Amino acid sequence: MRNARRGLYFAIMRRTSYEQMNCSIASALDVVGESWTLLIVRDAFYGVRRFDEFQENLGIARNVLTARLKKLVEAGVFRKTAYRQRPLRHEYRLTEKGAALFTVIVGLKQWGDRHGAAARSGKPMDLVDRSDGRPLDPVLIDAESGRRLELTNVRAVAGPGADQRTRAFFERLALNRPSR
Repeated sequence: MRNARRGLYFAIMRRTSYEQMNCSIASALDVVGESWTLLIVRDAFYGVRRFDEFQENLGIARNVLTARLKKLVEAGVFRKTAYRQRPLRHEYRLTEKGAALFTVIVGLKQWGDRHGAAARSGKPMDLVDRSDGRPLDPVLIDAESGRRLELTNVRAVAGPGADQRTRAFFERLALNRPSR
């Protein structure tokens, strides 16, 4: 009975797709929002390529890793290529789409450095310039103006792909926003 309840709990807790949401963040979470997925991508940025290396470094169950890698390959985040024929072994390399997650990984690292365990015990990893080894402090900037983007100087508005429901949401926000 206990295992049956546990199975029911996990079935209830398992989310459905965000596909119906008119939101770029939701569609990204459909690909990378499951537990372990961004840590797998992080390790790929470190240079990990092979299943056993991912499994050893992360301590992730083999069946979970298999499922996450399969989904990442299907989504075009990784490219799966054979590196040995007998026995058949594959490695997983980031595609251009996967490499585009770099800023997400860096942003999560920075958040963890400021607000996670690293805030108390020190950063476990630094980013450095490849050519001179100088420590880097990444920032988010606007490509056109060069201005640093922060919560205080940006706001979200309906974009060209917004459906009617999304447009109505942003219109309600604008109406409720205090005037300056």
